[in-house]
Amino acid sequence: MSLNSKDIAFNRFGYGRVFNQPDQEPSDPSEWLISQLKPINLDSQLTGSYASAINLNNSKEIIYQLGKFRQLTRRQQQSSSKSKKQNKKISKDQSNMMAEGSPQDKIKQSRRMLTKNAYSLQAHTLNNAITSNNSFQARLLDFFSNHFSVSATNINMRALAPTLEREAIAPYLSGYFANMLIAVEQHPAMLIYLNNVQSIGPRSTIGKRRGKGLNENLSREILELHTLGVNGGYTQNDVRELAMAITGWSVNYEGINNKTQSQRDAASDSFHFRDAAHEPGVRKILGKKYKQRNALQGVRILQDLAVHPSTANYMSHKIARHFIADDPDPDLVNAMSNAWLKTNGHIKSVLTVMIKHPASWSVNAEKYKTPRDFLISCVRACGSTKMADKQLLQSLKIMGQAPFNAGSPAGYDDTAETWNGPEALISRIEWVNKLSQAVNKSAIDIGETVIGESLTKQSRKIIQRAESRQQAIALLLLSPEFLHR
Repeated sequence: MSLNSKDIAFNRFGYGRVFNQPDQEPSDPSEWLISQLKPINLDSQLTGSYASAINLNNSKEIIYQLGKFRQLTRRQQQSSSKSKKQNKKISKDQSNMMAEGSPQDKIKQSRRMLTKNAYSLQAHTLNNAITSNNSFQARLLDFFSNHFSVSATNINMRALAPTLEREAIAPYLSGYFANMLIAVEQHPAMLIYLNNVQSIGPRSTIGKRRGKGLNENLSREILELHTLGVNGGYTQNDVRELAMAITGWSVNYEGINNKTQSQRDAASDSFHFRDAAHEPGVRKILGKKYKQRNALQGVRILQDLAVHPSTANYMSHKIARHFIADDPDPDLVNAMSNAWLKTNGHIKSVLTVMIKHPASWSVNAEKYKTPRDFLISCVRACGSTKMADKQLLQSLKIMGQAPFNAGSPAGYDDTAETWNGPEALISRIEWVNKLSQAVNKSAIDIGETVIGESLTKQSRKIIQRAESRQQAIALLLLSPEFLHR
């Protein structure tokens, strides 16, 4: 199958055309893509079936609500312990009266509110990709969100995970990678997920007093997954040195959990540096010494890691693999890597090189869509932008790519080998059959709008021979031309 330049701009770089917006064809596909390289603002009011009266769209407010949740849990545990000691006997009627508004009930309500809010944030980002006129920009956000993967392993992470992409990634999409990297590593979702809030320098004030030790989880993933790559030339000693440099990087619980809204708003951000937990002294990483004190030491190291040659090559290859091909052209990767080093990791400049490179415009559609790619492009293609949030998120779960559920800091894989197996295909077939029942449009009309010239004669014949409109739509969305980009 082959694509023209406009097909490539929409489908390879973005999430495909929207059926009811066929007039937005770019005259210059390359310049159209470059114009999308700018930050995304996701601070709007949350809506949808998961949205609650309390609009928690930032980490500060969520941490405050998590603090209240922990207070309820502690009180319930204390009350339960006290009740057992007293061993009081109460009647069934008395028990029912006490259950109304009981601590357990309040805990359930709080947990439910935090969970619904998390799903609302997830759905908001997903709907942004579905409805956006700048789907290359939306795909870029999804790429970096998966690159800096965090998983919703408990109520704390479930509540905070969606704010990482909103606060530490979306604002930095067209800027320097170093700024995004620092924002991510200092974000509460990452600090909590990889246990850095519990990392104590052995010779720090707290370390000497309590004997608590170092946690290397975050430093290892920074080197292995976020910057240099597994073969980036670092050693176990570099992991330990970086871990000591970022001791004290924690969450601003005290400032955020003040009682009044104005006091919480006054807190600068959700990051907090605990000087008493920081390991003192000079750190040596990749042969370079860092004499800086306090949080600046870790910041300076991240700034250098962001522009390291290994990072330039690793990130360029990963970006090219995501957008262009599972095995990207070495000349493309090299050109992007050189741009990374020349511009000190300026994301827009590197992506501009990718966009203008001939290898990026190969007429062969080599990328197989991940479940997230597939769902977003299907909904855009069918013009079904009114799908319920719950249905969208449940669909991703069924197809194996639920948001913030990769279960690993490495995130979800985006190569065909992972997603084109028999079970994965069956889940797509079942989902498409349900979607097609709600689409009141001609499959050929959809195909000509969203796939264009790449819809082959063979696929067109198969679709036209379908026994029903629903079957025709399903065949279109499961065609090789639609499954690849």
